[in-house]
Amino acid sequence: MDTPVTRRQALLAFAAVSLIESAASAATPPSVDPALVTRHDASLDTLLRAQITDPASPHAGAIPDDYLMYSAGAAAGLIESATAALVCPQSKHPANARELVSRIRLAAQFLERSQSPEGNIDLLSTNFNSPPDTGFVTHNVATAAAIAKIYGADEVLRALRPFLLKAAAAMATGGIHTPNHRWVVSSALAQIHAIFPYPDWPRRIDQWLAEGIDIDSDGQYIERSTVTYNTVCDRAFTVLAAKLNRPALLDPVRRNLAAMLYLLHPDGEVVTEVSRRQDQFVRGTMAGYWFPVQYLAVHENSPLLAALARTLAPHARLSALLEYPELNAPLPAPAPLPDNYERTFPTMNLARIRRGQFDATLVLRDSSRFFSARNGAAVIDAVRFATSFFGKGQFIPTTGAKEGNAYILRQSLEGPYYQPLDPPQRVTADNWSALHATRRQSQICRLTQSAGIVELKSGFALRLEAKGTPNVPVAVEISLREGGTLEGCPNGILTKDFATYRVGPNTITFGPGAAPHLLTQLRGAEPKLPGQSVYITGYTPFDHTLRFDFS
Repeated sequence: MDTPVTRRQALLAFAAVSLIESAASAATPPSVDPALVTRHDASLDTLLRAQITDPASPHAGAIPDDYLMYSAGAAAGLIESATAALVCPQSKHPANARELVSRIRLAAQFLERSQSPEGNIDLLSTNFNSPPDTGFVTHNVATAAAIAKIYGADEVLRALRPFLLKAAAAMATGGIHTPNHRWVVSSALAQIHAIFPYPDWPRRIDQWLAEGIDIDSDGQYIERSTVTYNTVCDRAFTVLAAKLNRPALLDPVRRNLAAMLYLLHPDGEVVTEVSRRQDQFVRGTMAGYWFPVQYLAVHENSPLLAALARTLAPHARLSALLEYPELNAPLPAPAPLPDNYERTFPTMNLARIRRGQFDATLVLRDSSRFFSARNGAAVIDAVRFATSFFGKGQFIPTTGAKEGNAYILRQSLEGPYYQPLDPPQRVTADNWSALHATRRQSQICRLTQSAGIVELKSGFALRLEAKGTPNVPVAVEISLREGGTLEGCPNGILTKDFATYRVGPNTITFGPGAAPHLLTQLRGAEPKLPGQSVYITGYTPFDHTLRFDFS
């Protein structure tokens, strides 16, 4: 009578076949930019120096961070970097291959010890027994395993197999937290499936894909995370398309990258005002987009993406060029990137205007930082205004659209008082809120606030209004990015005339000022933004037009 084959035995059998095929079909590594190899070797040297090699240490194979914590992610990064160097003839490290394989094995053993009984790892800063964080770690380890399989580094492939198979089993049943996690886990399973094929992996991927891909009409994923999670999603779908041979999965990547061409400042910094994640208002570039940009530029012969790929070349990864050797092919002739446009993104309630070296970003609703602009290195990080209207007068527009030649943003506020309950009821701490909503209102104060933004020949005009209840204090904040010189406003309040903000050869002149009072931090307004700010003040009815001239 035959003994039934267990699921684990089946996995190991599939893996063994893959190893045999790997040894029989080793490829020749492509020639890579020598400067990239030099950078990669230097980075790997740093990782190897930091790795714990004492076999008696419980952290053997790991890399400590600044807080003496030992994460699976750092060990996985070492594995990826070391494997890429091991198979790259241009690297200095193949001369010491035995030691390098030993270090990879040591890191792989640490990863195995880091896995929960289910096969997941912990993200020590927040998530435990975490399938999605296992996916992030798997990306590095499976990339190393793919390189090892392609170029016949069988010792490395054998060392990585236990971690990857246990991680795949965990991800094939495990859950997620955030939208991008679905694609992280799916692409990690696709990577493992390409090395150790097993039918459970694509079945789980198809379960996640059945929910539909969360890209909107503006070319953004749910999280709108232009620096961080866009890159995660774009990489994931590129990997899924490549590993599963499903080119249709490149469509969201294509759409997102097309949108990103209009979310770039002239210096390559990315617009982050729209993010729903921790990168909102963070300064960042498209460095993390290199892989999907390079992949589409090559595979689709795209002149626009070829131009973008050239700007991102310093962020190329040796491991990707080895795993996908076709990415070393010459890029098509570049086309000029967009640098003269006015474009709206209705789903994000965003408008972008760029004219060469100066540009502006308009958030049309739901943000106090409704306007920012820059002329080269001279940057207005935000313009905001608030009134001291019942402690809720921060201008956060609820509607915004282009009307004629102006973008008009509006907000309406009410400040009521409340009458005694009729009929009377006993009021306690427990029922105050519920009963308060039933009280009759009286002495209702009202205020309408608005901003009208018009493009000028060499800048912008902002008409700021607050009307209704009279004599309400107003304060306008103009937040300047650090690094420049402010002229014409010595104490931070622009009382009249104009001020000039200068960074190198770039200037922004703005005004006129007004300051009938000197109170800038109004009750109920958001705290002052970091860095240097200039204020203009007034009282309602308030109607003041600010001009920003670039030169």
